[in-house]
Amino acid sequence: MSVQSLPLVGFSRPHTVIATTLQVITLFLIAGGWSYSDLVGLRAVVIALVSCLAANIYVVGLNQLTDVAIDRINKPELPLAAGSMTTPTARRIVIGSALLSVTTAFLGGPYLLTIVTVVLLVGTAYSLPPLRLKGHAGWAALSIAATRGLIANVGLLLHYGVVLGVTVRSATLLIVGAFFFGFAIVIALYKDLPDLAGDQMHQIQTLTVRLGPARVIGLGRWLLSVCYALPIGVGLAGLPQVAAFFLLISHALIIFGFWQRSQALNPERQADVVALYQLLWRMFYAEFIILSIYELLRSMA
Repeated sequence: MSVQSLPLVGFSRPHTVIATTLQVITLFLIAGGWSYSDLVGLRAVVIALVSCLAANIYVVGLNQLTDVAIDRINKPELPLAAGSMTTPTARRIVIGSALLSVTTAFLGGPYLLTIVTVVLLVGTAYSLPPLRLKGHAGWAALSIAATRGLIANVGLLLHYGVVLGVTVRSATLLIVGAFFFGFAIVIALYKDLPDLAGDQMHQIQTLTVRLGPARVIGLGRWLLSVCYALPIGVGLAGLPQVAAFFLLISHALIIFGFWQRSQALNPERQADVVALYQLLWRMFYAEFIILSIYELLRSMA
């Protein structure tokens, strides 16, 4: 049995767990953690990681609880859809995750508690009636972009700044906030690409259902290009510094590769759109690593 096939692992949606883990750790480094060796910093990272991962499991778990019928078509491998996890067990995990997230965040301080509370509230509104934001393409994209892209990233930077006793640069907040807000919109658009069949059957009006896969892929490609133009522009403005050159080249190569990959695929082929969505998450992971290295190089200059 593979790790991926374990019910709890599948229920937690590993790609989101990886993203959250990278966010929590690398944002600490971006905020100044590269030069911080005190145990206070380690405690802050551990508390933030536990709280944010628990919030992550709550959000993705609640979504699965409300989408079992749809997931049997779109994602039959998920534990509830596959029958490898029972509904009562899933409910206990979701409720326990919410309680763990809030309790741990309370220990972390007001910024962390605010982040977690907002994420839990938006995640609830995303899946549950009467709002059920996921049924409305615009609100669904905005909720994902606001929480995963803006609130979590900027909030964690401010949280770490307070813990470390440093002032996070406004330029860093701008790049992280604007870039990941736009990137998360693209994630929100592309996450529905593999789910076209089930969404059509259950009359969920995503942009993929309304516009078709090809047009959504094209829209996301241009939005992502605008996102990458921001760090590329910052890199150009900072030349000839090593940090600026690294920022420029890394982002230019990634967005160039994405254009090639996304234009070469068949938008009507399920395997191709799944691969594209997975590539997008790998780019999301890479961005945190790139920005943390950039801040390290900049601090050494």
